[in-house]
Parts: sequence; structure tokens; C-alpha cells
Amino acid sequence: MKSYRKELYFHVPRRRAFINITPQVEDCLRESGIQEGLCLVNAMHITASVFINDDESGLHQDFEAWLEALAPHEPVSRYRHNRTGEDNADAHLKRQVMGREVVVAVTGGRLDFGPWEQIFYGEFDGRRPKRVLVKIIGE
Repeated sequence: MKSYRKELYFHVPRRRAFINITPQVEDCLRESGIQEGLCLVNAMHITASVFINDDESGLHQDFEAWLEALAPHEPVSRYRHNRTGEDNADAHLKRQVMGREVVVAVTGGRLDFGPWEQIFYGEFDGRRPKRVLVKIIGE
């Protein structure tokens, strides 16, 4: 069995964003040479996520509104975590809802997606460098 590991780096200039990282993950898969196996993609920061969904701007706006309704950023005083001097408690909660990682089957050297599926990096407390791990195992 072969194993491949690569980190992707992001520095989102604003607080929140959804970035389609499918092309970067597909590049990793090509680099790995793996034809059959599994591809793990995970956010390596506790205020960011990786998830699979449709690349449709209206849906992304719906995610943004829904997450902000679930865990509004302000007032920051509402969260005990922010008493430590942080202002990102909402980002931790948003990450928890959207998830840490995805695993995609690799079949015939391609990511084995269903219709419309794409991999996204979700940033909930940007303005600093963060990483995403791509780990691919198989033959």
C-alpha cells in the first residue's frame, strides 16, 4: 500500500469564506499515483472546516446566513470562550457544525463523487495562515 501526504495552505483575508478546493485535492491525487484507495482531507485548525457539497453561490449564502443564525459573531460577550481575550467562539461552533474532515473513495485514479459533489474549505476566523491536510492511501 502507498501513502501520500501534503498540506495545503490558506490565508483568507476576511473573517469567513467557502473555498472550493477540489482542484487542489485532485492535483494531490494525480501526484500520489494512487488508483484505488481513500483520500482524507481535513482542516488542521479548530476554527476552519472541510466539507462536501454543491458549488452553488446561493447555497453558500444560505450556509452563511444559517451559521450566523446558529452562532452569531456578535455580541462577542455572549460567549465564555471570548473572556480569554479571543473573539472567535462563534467560529469554533461553526466549525463543529460544518465538520473537520471528509473521506472520499478513490476509484480508477479519480475522486469517486456523487452528482454535484465538491470539496470545500470553510473558514470561520480568517486573517491568518491555516493548513489543510490531504492524506491518500491505497494502491
